[in-house]
Amino acid sequence: METKVYQPAEDSGLLAKAVEARGHGRLLEVGTGSGWVTERAVRDADAVTEVVASDLSPHACRAARRRALEAGGSEENGDGDGDASGSDRARPAFDVVRANLVEPFADDAFDTVAFNPPYLPTEPDNEWDDWMERALSGGESGRKLVDPFLDTVGRVLAPGGIVILLVSSLTGYDAVIERAEDRGFDHEVVVEESYPFESLSVLALTQTSPDVQ
Repeated sequence: METKVYQPAEDSGLLAKAVEARGHGRLLEVGTGSGWVTERAVRDADAVTEVVASDLSPHACRAARRRALEAGGSEENGDGDGDASGSDRARPAFDVVRANLVEPFADDAFDTVAFNPPYLPTEPDNEWDDWMERALSGGESGRKLVDPFLDTVGRVLAPGGIVILLVSSLTGYDAVIERAEDRGFDHEVVVEESYPFESLSVLALTQTSPDVQ
């Protein structure tokens, strides 16, 4: 069993479905994990033109890079004059960047930013301090990464862009909506599912006040 990289689950499928329905232009997936959603975006989201995957975990970045190479094609590595002696090399289906949320990316860089954040509320005494914990735990509130993401994502969003954010009822749905609105976003639900212990919703956030910080 994989113990360092989050593997696709029900929440991944919902995010991928929303990206396929609403993603467009240049897309960034924050917290890509294994890269499964990013690969789906490349394959199934017709309006998406370019894809970048990011994660803080080096293990996730390696896993996503392997997936990008497996899903990609090949490009000639010759001298460009038709000489068949040049060997082919793998061309990844998407780029992978190690990043803390949206920190390294330029202003207005993406038309779509998608995020399935770690959202399990976890008491400090129960944190287990490894890369899988970082992929799952949202701190005491479940919003340890949701809040800073909402605070900063507007900077990298191009005019007319969209944020596609998965929200669990475990994290306090109303609190997430309130913070999004405070940061200048309107919201609508793209897709949602209910399970015995939680409901998962994928929101489409669009900027109404891009200058709100």
